[in-house]
Amino acid sequence: MEVKVFGDQHDLDSYAASLIVHTVKDKTNPVLGLATGSTPIGIYRALVEDFRQGTISFRGVTTYNLDEYVGLPPVHSQSYAYYMKQHLFQHIDIDPSNINIPNGMADDLSGECRRYDSLLEGRPIDLQLLGIGHNGHIGFNEPGDTLTGGTHVVELKEATRRANARFFTSYNDVPKLALTMGVGSILKARKIVLCVRGSDKAQIVKEALTGPITTACPASLLQTHANVIVLLDRDAGKEWIDHVNGVEMAH
Repeated sequence: MEVKVFGDQHDLDSYAASLIVHTVKDKTNPVLGLATGSTPIGIYRALVEDFRQGTISFRGVTTYNLDEYVGLPPVHSQSYAYYMKQHLFQHIDIDPSNINIPNGMADDLSGECRRYDSLLEGRPIDLQLLGIGHNGHIGFNEPGDTLTGGTHVVELKEATRRANARFFTSYNDVPKLALTMGVGSILKARKIVLCVRGSDKAQIVKEALTGPITTACPASLLQTHANVIVLLDRDAGKEWIDHVNGVEMAH
């Protein structure tokens, strides 16, 4: 596991974007796993700028998003389909038929999970972008006694819903269910890039990277993966820095 701590948010975004650019350029038909939330916005902004400058084309890229809320149509301003369109897809030259996002409006949610898993089995992810929740969730894989390997319906924890309430009019408007790619599917990606910002994430970062590997902290399972790059801002990395000597500081 490679860990880099950045003193500047722009530098973190640029570095993460450069990893994605290199993947797209190195692969004939690259497959990207994409995340949502506040953390990747600057990364997507950097990728859009790279596209505008002619540094990269997304014509041959296939994408898979980690998750989607159940019950929010793609046109809803807080759906992840809408988020991806606003922050990335409408600004680049990706083929819309190569965009894959779980359908939270499906009549048969179990069937939708099976459909998504069949797509993932056919096209392994070259680079998976991840964030981490305050309780250690990745995607919407919440802490528990066990974790599901494939795409599944998850009941969101109160802590997760409260953390996401800032994007909605009120806490009560936050959906209670979501579809999420499973931890097993995430760990099949050839490379994983975990990006974390903010002092409120410092303790969970330390637990995920240095604590026991346990389903009580789903992100701790990333320790089992052979190719993980962790990008932290200084606030998110402060507990990690205190715990580990010789961490590489990025500039």
